[in-house]
Amino acid sequence: MIALKSFTLAIALAAVAFAAAPTSALAVAEINVAPGRTLAGPGVAVHGYDTVAYFAEGKPVQGSAKFSKVYNNATYRFASAENLKAFEANRDKYVPAFDGFCAFGVSVGAKFDGDPRYWKIVDGQLYLNLNEDIQKTWLEDVPGNIEKANKAWKRIEHSDPAQLS
Repeated sequence: MIALKSFTLAIALAAVAFAAAPTSALAVAEINVAPGRTLAGPGVAVHGYDTVAYFAEGKPVQGSAKFSKVYNNATYRFASAENLKAFEANRDKYVPAFDGFCAFGVSVGAKFDGDPRYWKIVDGQLYLNLNEDIQKTWLEDVPGNIEKANKAWKRIEHSDPAQLS
C-alpha cells in the first residue's frame, strides 16, 4: 500500500514538473535515456553539470564543452581540466546512480529525469532526484529507497522510460 501511495505521489509530482518544464532553470526539455545520458541535443549527460564537482566542491557546477569526455554513449562535461582528469582516472565513481534517472522514481519502478540541482552523495555514490518535492520524499528513507531502487533497476535498466510510466 505504501509503495502504491509513493508511486502515485511520484506520478502526480512528475506530471506537475513536466507541465512546468518550459519555465524551469534547465531551459530545455531533456529526457534521460539509458545508458547514462540525458538528451539535450547530442547526448549530454546530467544536463551538462560536472559530476566531479559534486564530490570536489559539494555543489552542482555547470560543466563546459571545452572539458568534455564521451563515456558510455554520453558526453560528460566538466568545469576544469582537473575535474576531467579525475573523471578519466575513476569514471565509475563519478557516473550518477541509475544512469542519472531520479533515484526515487527508480525505487517505484519508473524512469524520471534526474535534475542535477536535487542530489545527494551516499556512500560515495551520486544520486539525483526529479525535483525538490520528490527529493524530500526520497530523503525520508534513503537506505530503504536505495535498496528498493537497486532491486528495481535490475528489472528496468534497459527499459524505455515511456513504457514504464
